[in-house]
Amino acid sequence: MSVLPVKDGKVVESTNTSSAKTKTTGTGSLDKTAFLQLLVAQMKYQDPLNPSTDTQFVQQYATFAQLEQMQNLNKTTSNNQAFGLVGMEVEVSTTDSAGKSVTSSGRVDYVTMSNGEAKVSVNGNLYTLDQVSSVIDSTFLLEQGLPYITSKVEATFDRDKQEDISFNVNLGSGKTVATDVAVIINNKVVDSKYVKLDGTKVTISKEALAGLDNGTYKPTIMFNDANYTVVSNQIVITVKGTEPPKETPKDTETPDDSDTSGGDGSGSGTES
Repeated sequence: MSVLPVKDGKVVESTNTSSAKTKTTGTGSLDKTAFLQLLVAQMKYQDPLNPSTDTQFVQQYATFAQLEQMQNLNKTTSNNQAFGLVGMEVEVSTTDSAGKSVTSSGRVDYVTMSNGEAKVSVNGNLYTLDQVSSVIDSTFLLEQGLPYITSKVEATFDRDKQEDISFNVNLGSGKTVATDVAVIINNKVVDSKYVKLDGTKVTISKEALAGLDNGTYKPTIMFNDANYTVVSNQIVITVKGTEPPKETPKDTETPDDSDTSGGDGSGSGTES
């Protein structure tokens, strides 16, 4: 039988005894069971000369109960937030096997509960609410893909030296890609034969501009995307030069008022 060494009236554990102890790891959370274990340990190892009172134990339990209620409330709030994300566009952040952060985006298809925790489904994968880094409004995403005029255009059409007017556009992306445009000037749609779309370049034919009076015009461009996007106040065209003579309306012929006689040309008179 081995005898443990005694020092200052206390048993000193050997190296072998210490190494036999099991190493435990904390979970980082405090539940009811853990609290009761702590309470029992506190009562067991309290100072006999200065024991804790019942009031102190009750206060500790009340504090723990309040903390638990707050945790439950936060969890319920988070779950409700998760259900509110259904149908919305989100960005999720995950970590790959190499420890690198990976961000992806997509629409939340549904929410499922797993061990009391809500998880959102994005692109066929489940993510916790903590992994959702951004929530993006669908209207904002739609507007990001709308077609537009790349830069403001200020052009001059000179009748004495007539040339076509061209400008560049962005036809959009995603669900709002356009394949054609229409030009409206003075609330009238320019005939499509005078408007040409070549790639991202729009050309208004000089024949369409030659019929305008001198002055400043702000054409409206309409794209044929899903939203029929309309862009105005981005193009200014000034028409100048020698205007063609305007046709004057022909006078309407009227009968000669001086001819009041009969068919024989002789004036009527009174016989004396």
